[in-house]
Amino acid sequence: MHIASNLSVSNSAVSTADPLRVLYVMCGFPVLSETFISNEIRAMRALGHTVVPLTMTPHMGACQPDDEPFRDEVLHLKVLPTLPALARAAMHPARLASALRFARSQQGIPVRSLMRAAAQVALLAQREGCTHIHAHFAHSAAATAIAAAKLAGVTCSFIGHGYDIYGSPADVPAKLRAVDVALATCIDMANHFREWAPEANIRTMSCGIDPSRFTPAAGTAHNGKLLAIGRMVEQKGYEVLIEAVASLPVADRAVIDVVGGGERAAALGQLAIERGVSDWVRFLGPQPQSWIAANGPDYLGFVAPYVICRNGDRDTGPLVLKEAMCMGLPIVASDVMGMKETVDSVNGRSVPQGNVAALADALAWINGLTESERRALGLAGRERALQHHTLRGQAESLSAAIRSVRR
Repeated sequence: MHIASNLSVSNSAVSTADPLRVLYVMCGFPVLSETFISNEIRAMRALGHTVVPLTMTPHMGACQPDDEPFRDEVLHLKVLPTLPALARAAMHPARLASALRFARSQQGIPVRSLMRAAAQVALLAQREGCTHIHAHFAHSAAATAIAAAKLAGVTCSFIGHGYDIYGSPADVPAKLRAVDVALATCIDMANHFREWAPEANIRTMSCGIDPSRFTPAAGTAHNGKLLAIGRMVEQKGYEVLIEAVASLPVADRAVIDVVGGGERAAALGQLAIERGVSDWVRFLGPQPQSWIAANGPDYLGFVAPYVICRNGDRDTGPLVLKEAMCMGLPIVASDVMGMKETVDSVNGRSVPQGNVAALADALAWINGLTESERRALGLAGRERALQHHTLRGQAESLSAAIRSVRR
């Protein structure tokens, strides 16, 4: 049963006449594989809100070409004044006590270090006139944002994504209890949040995409291949994909182009050679979003064989899946977290994660679709993405969540 309608609370009635001033706290920004943050900032600004981006540490690594301009405006914690921040924090004993209570309730960061960083962020929020602090990922950025908001006397939110909640969690229940509103990227995560902190204020918010950028092919021609996108890491399930292709008769195989780079690229390429499928599973390396938007619509369909890692890490609502839906591609996806809320028989096929036989059967199915079947599934997927997974809907949901708690 499709339940994506519960995933994103897109409130088209949200007014832009009352713009927000929000300080974003992030561990690093902009990051190549974290376009959901830059996309969200642009969407919030499109609604008329002011967003001030701050990173805990400078990020010197690669990012998407479209995100390069953020490098010139993002602020870094290390350049913020310390002594004036601490002096200002001491001027409000009640706020200071509240921040200290939270700092002592968590164990991920030494209390003194957390309070120093929080005082710096609080001072910046006050100087910029921000009435809300929002953090991406539930690690140090969320802890700092929560303590800073208490010092500044403003409201706070954070959003969990995946590894920060399941792969390497740090004091998540304490943060859920202390934050004004916590945002989950899918229903399963929201339910886990409520289990860990029943008294917490939890909302679901699907990370969205720009449907004008990812569009279906104009005609019916296609390149006869399938597309997979994701970093070369355990949670993307490429070992399962290789084994599934190898188990199929040659006549049932389609060439699968895999886009992405990472630590396991060489090992996966070698595995494909050993299993005799290097002609069918082709690794193209990392590609910019412009390549995906330009070439994605030409494929027969999209494959997301993602799995839950041995350490618990997992994808909770990958953007590439929604981009593929917007491009009108039928989907084969595993049933991990938000993907099972997004993919069903209406727009593709959902398979048990890690199940080689089920994935192989689904690959043969998508490769054998008629043109009319493929187009019907693709159009249904795009309609679902337009209803539930747009950037505007994401920004409206976040705006509504902030307005619901601000003082």
